[in-house]
Amino acid sequence: MHHVDLWVEDLDRAAASWGWLLGELGWTEFQTWEGGRSWAHPDGTYLGVEQSPDLAPGRHDRLRAGLNHLALTTTDRPALDAVRAAAGQHRWRELFADRYPHAGGPEHTALFLEDEQGFEVEVVVAPE
Repeated sequence: MHHVDLWVEDLDRAAASWGWLLGELGWTEFQTWEGGRSWAHPDGTYLGVEQSPDLAPGRHDRLRAGLNHLALTTTDRPALDAVRAAAGQHRWRELFADRYPHAGGPEHTALFLEDEQGFEVEVVVAPE
């Protein structure tokens, strides 16, 4: 994958929450432009958030056709636990908290989060 762009209703809030999460996962600020921001993964993949004037009104709904969620990786379980502990302070809501860290199944270690604009992220502990 080369990149993903997410259109958001509130750029400042998206930049704060996504910037925090991606920074925790080793991504760095990449680009800034009027109406958008992006962060790059060490492998070169990047993710952007943009508040476009062409955006149709309405909150993102992951249950409609289109993007359901993004799955990102982290290096180990302590890093996953640290993201979980701080997520609420950065406008992320945990999904499936009663099944953490195996909501995706007994052999799958992950954290599921949703931002205040309705985007879901699955943070997966990648096997080394």
